[in-house]
Amino acid sequence: MSLRKTLPAFGRSTLNRSLMIATRHHRCVQALHSTKTNTKDESADSRKHVSYSNKISIDFEQTKEAFKSKDTLELLRSLMVFKLCSYDILVDKNKEIMDLSRKLLGQNMFEQFMKMTFYGQFVAGEDHQSIRPVVRKNHAYGVGAVLDYSVEEDLSQEEAERKEKESFMSTSENASSGADHREKKFTANWKFGDRGEGVTSAHTYFYADEAKCDQHMETFLKCIRASGGSSEDGFSAIKMTALGRPQFLLQFSEVLVKWRRFFSFLAAKQGKDGVEVLEQKLDLEQLQTCLARLGAQGNIQSCFSDGQLHSSGMVDMLDWNRLIDERTKISDLLVVPNLQTAELEPLLSKFTEEEERQMKRMLQRLDVLAKHAVENGVRLMVDAEQTYFQPAISRLTVEMKRTFNKDKAVVFNTYQCYLKEAFDNVSMDMELSRREGWCFGAKLVRGAYMYQERSRAAEIGYEDPINPNYESTSRMYQRMNEMGLAPTDKKVYFGQLLGMCDQISFPLAQAGFPVYKYVPYGPVNEVIPYLSRRAQENRGIMKGVQMERELLWKELMRRLTSGEVFYTPAV
Repeated sequence: MSLRKTLPAFGRSTLNRSLMIATRHHRCVQALHSTKTNTKDESADSRKHVSYSNKISIDFEQTKEAFKSKDTLELLRSLMVFKLCSYDILVDKNKEIMDLSRKLLGQNMFEQFMKMTFYGQFVAGEDHQSIRPVVRKNHAYGVGAVLDYSVEEDLSQEEAERKEKESFMSTSENASSGADHREKKFTANWKFGDRGEGVTSAHTYFYADEAKCDQHMETFLKCIRASGGSSEDGFSAIKMTALGRPQFLLQFSEVLVKWRRFFSFLAAKQGKDGVEVLEQKLDLEQLQTCLARLGAQGNIQSCFSDGQLHSSGMVDMLDWNRLIDERTKISDLLVVPNLQTAELEPLLSKFTEEEERQMKRMLQRLDVLAKHAVENGVRLMVDAEQTYFQPAISRLTVEMKRTFNKDKAVVFNTYQCYLKEAFDNVSMDMELSRREGWCFGAKLVRGAYMYQERSRAAEIGYEDPINPNYESTSRMYQRMNEMGLAPTDKKVYFGQLLGMCDQISFPLAQAGFPVYKYVPYGPVNEVIPYLSRRAQENRGIMKGVQMERELLWKELMRRLTSGEVFYTPAV
């Protein structure tokens, strides 16, 4: 049975928080295509027992192997923490309860209590030195580390909304008010100003100023150095909204979407509507004729020499995207084709020199991080964010790949498989890497913003970008066995959060699959927002957590009855 069939059984418990792919081989893209398999028809037995080949078999309910990295006290801590997360009142009031506990116990005792409970379950330590025992123990059992400095601002909803509004106050936006034709999806909406509201599985950054962005960059640099020092094959993750004004990502995303839509409009004119995105190819001569009828001036054929086109005389989406690659001034990128006139228009009326510098500094910070990752032997994952930012994030990540992925996959983009367009996005990026000769690196996740995305789409009035149901998303994941990808190929990596889903991580690792844990670290008081999100996330996926609790209890009983209550993991 293929691994893909097991994913729906565990997805609700964040089994597949991330699934990383690194390859030069085009065949892997087919593994993301939707299938006609009906996941509801699978039996419980098939979900818990997976056979990848004649030689590899994994039983995710074999608790002795699943929890061999934990001593008995750690089993008890996990059981207690997951049980507490099942009480709504404790989760809803978790911040108030922690504040009261700090007052009653005092700072030192409060920190000790947290390290014995929630902090000890989900956080590896306070700094890159103190996390080494956890990283070393996991590595001994075949599980690598993705380091994450999990210090977060503890903002109220009002503070988050105020910061978001301030970050979008700009000359270009104000000067263009009412004068342009901005799309609803890509305009700021203050009802959703708190981008972290309802998001339990992702860190949200709010722009303050350029100095704060530099601080975030320094934090990411420390993570990269720590990852390079703690393992030979580590990952580090970054977020683009931490590195500059989100306004730029919003504007650039709108540009990219409008260019892609204009291509689809022209494809429909040539009868290519409704086919796979990479099969949409425009005849260059017909394209020139069509644009002339729309009133466009100039020779479009001069923009595409035969040496530049993938197929002689034909323009596909990847060829089309190159039309905006050569613009040197950042603000010059923010031009869009008008569907009525076929002319390029500025998305916004005016850019100040300071806004131009801010855009360049964001790109410079990305460049510094990627160079640092190469120097430290660390792979850099660019996290996915909301769909109104994501086109720009993905495009800028591709630019990094072109520079840094020439010999091996260093930079990884993140694809959210709950999105309807996920397969098209992966297909285009893989094909681009094949044409241009760089290594493709991807992280596949379900996605962290589903409820927020759906509420925003319904409120503002644009199409819901999310798949209609859970099964549609599950069918997007890998079919390793069908593709003939063995664990030892090290083309596909699995990742879960520290403190969660050990019954998935460690059996996979012991079967030879590359597996990683997201390893958060930071001072106790400063990771409280992170711990709050973990409590909410565990409450939100209680079916998966209930399975994990049952397996933890089963292992505890096994140790008690077999005389292994004082079991100590070998390191």
